Amino acid sequence: MSRSVSCLSEEDQEFDEIKNAAAAFYRANRVPEELERALGELFFQNPEDVHGYLANYFTKLSSQPLISRLNGKEVYDSRGQLCAEAEVFCMICNKEKRMSSAAISSHLGQKDPFLDWQAKSEERVYHVKTAVHWIVEPLNKMLKEQNPCDQSDVDQKLSNFFMARHQEEKEIKEKEESHSTSEQEVEVPSSPPEKKKEKKTDKKKKGSSEKPFCPAEPPEPLLPGCLAIGSVSLAVAKSGAQIKGMPLYKYIRALKNPEDQARFHIPVSLVTLLSCGKTSPGKLNLLEEVILIPNAGQQVKQVLNSPTTPLIITMTTQLQKEMMRIMSTSSKAGVTQAILSDSGVLPVNFDRPEQALDLITEACNNLALELGTEIHLAMNCAGPDLMDYTKEKYEIAAGVHKSPDELVAMYQTLISKYTAVVALIDPLRREDREQWEKLSSVIGQSCVLLSDKTNKPQAPPLPGVTGHILKHINEITVSDLISVTSELQGSVLLGTTSNESCDDDSLSDIAVGLGLDYVKLGGLASAERMTKYNRLVSIEEELAQQGILVSKEQHSPPLFTETEEEVV
Repeated sequence: MSRSVSCLSEEDQEFDEIKNAAAAFYRANRVPEELERALGELFFQNPEDVHGYLANYFTKLSSQPLISRLNGKEVYDSRGQLCAEAEVFCMICNKEKRMSSAAISSHLGQKDPFLDWQAKSEERVYHVKTAVHWIVEPLNKMLKEQNPCDQSDVDQKLSNFFMARHQEEKEIKEKEESHSTSEQEVEVPSSPPEKKKEKKTDKKKKGSSEKPFCPAEPPEPLLPGCLAIGSVSLAVAKSGAQIKGMPLYKYIRALKNPEDQARFHIPVSLVTLLSCGKTSPGKLNLLEEVILIPNAGQQVKQVLNSPTTPLIITMTTQLQKEMMRIMSTSSKAGVTQAILSDSGVLPVNFDRPEQALDLITEACNNLALELGTEIHLAMNCAGPDLMDYTKEKYEIAAGVHKSPDELVAMYQTLISKYTAVVALIDPLRREDREQWEKLSSVIGQSCVLLSDKTNKPQAPPLPGVTGHILKHINEITVSDLISVTSELQGSVLLGTTSNESCDDDSLSDIAVGLGLDYVKLGGLASAERMTKYNRLVSIEEELAQQGILVSKEQHSPPLFTETEEEVV
């Protein structure tokens, strides 16, 4: 039935204009037959949704979204400290759209809580301001018109930029050192350094009777602004996932292994129970954290709702409450000590490590939890931070020092007495390689050794270490995480830092996407930490609904496996 132009309504005229425009577009661009069939279906079967149909179809024909600009902002983390946030904007259908943002933790490598807080604060501000400058100036220009879905190319550009700045900083320092050395050579000493010679001979005599003390390895130089690299990399990855229309964990899995999208497992969540480190009120420095390790395969929220196995989060909360009750009613500890910190960890006023382990044991007995069967423990010893270089010994408690060999003997005693402890994290400095090997031999397979590889990812492996801890900080890109987790021998555990960033739940997606066996999210408190736990719950439920959640029987994590199999 033909239409008369004179009797056409405004709506019909608009319809014909769209049809004519589509036909013109077809003739000019030689659109394939699929579009011709689609237009025919539209005009004769779906005239009521002309605009929506055309918009959806032609959107698919638009150009690939490209990064239009980056923006950097100063934001605050969970502890009120400055952090740099990166925002990614892309051009989509000729319009600029804010795609995503990311702010990773700013780890400055300073763990000493007694350093001048004002100096640390000023240094952090300088790092963050430099990072924001990098984002809005050089990185913005470098990544403009870049495809946000090409993660490897973006990360390569970011790494090259970082290495160039690192080399510039190195050359500047070398020039300054050479200049200062040349000035010192001009000065002629008034008298020969006789006392220095005497000290050297004394050291030689001392070394003849005792084992030589291995000095500390030089710290990795931290380049101001480096956290801009990791923040931009993660923001670009989140943008790519949004463009591809998939969750971040599936996008990261596709980057790591494009052919492996049918099998996912949830990492075992290691939950921090209590702290005895330097920031705690007691004299004990040795145990920075005591960590709860659920049995492998135990779900975060128990999607299957098993009535026999307690939920990880519920179980941990009950255990912490029972420990607080014990401490509050004990004559040895005041009520003021039984309070969770802002990180969800119970700081305890202890002098010996046995006191912390006895507290957990008593709480488990009161709750009818079988410690060593239903749950296990890990001790984050923070050994590298305990060395007193003036005495060349570890200060495990205020005024209590032990040599590396004495510390190994103490660990052996603790492991033999508390069999539920199945992991030691950083029990010694990296420099004490002989003691690492000795410790591995004396504790056998009843306990594994874990080492933090974050600051020295390229360092040679330590003797006896079967697992590694990584943190997404500073200049580490998403591609770096993929590469390191693929190359490291043994199990890899992704951990959180003490300063939570504003990028709340990405750590959970990264851990699942990388296919890691364990993830350490900290204590059960603060919105930032609980967002990560809740994200794991959401991913777990989503995978279960899709039927691609791997069960414990199909995937058994390599660490602690033998211990768990013995009690089954």
